[in-house]
Amino acid sequence: MTKRRVVAAQNLRRMCLVCGVANPWGLNGRFYVLEPDEAGVPELLGVFTLREEHQSYPGRLHGGIASAVLDETIGRAITITNPGVWGVTAELRVRFRKPLPVSGELRCVGRITRDTRRLFEGTGEILLGDGTVAAEASGRYVKMSLGEITDDDFDQRDWSEDLREAPESVDL
Repeated sequence: MTKRRVVAAQNLRRMCLVCGVANPWGLNGRFYVLEPDEAGVPELLGVFTLREEHQSYPGRLHGGIASAVLDETIGRAITITNPGVWGVTAELRVRFRKPLPVSGELRCVGRITRDTRRLFEGTGEILLGDGTVAAEASGRYVKMSLGEITDDDFDQRDWSEDLREAPESVDL
């Protein structure tokens, strides 16, 4: 495992399934921008709280929930270098390598691998406690403005700063 410094925390939505702080069935995700890796690539860490309601087989995380975690983490990574850019998933490929437990904390790391005027691509991994890759994904996303994605009723107050204390560093 390697210690990585946390540079910043990302904003959260109120009722999002993945990051919603007020969603009683959600994953209560938190997102941290990490210092660039050895190759200079900035990465995003997603940390999620799993509960019994998120399982498929007894004691195992549902594959759709794992896919949502990967999709959200990769899709949010674009904001590290392009603040205000939003991505809509065009394609997501997921490979499951190890069973994912449904209890405790889940960590996912995502990064952008290609960025063009209209699209971006990225990869991500869900890590077990010992750093083993349990699932990995690659995806393509269409860049859109918030106005193109949502209706006019979107309330900017629904998108807010994560006020919880962020760690100074994490082990990955």
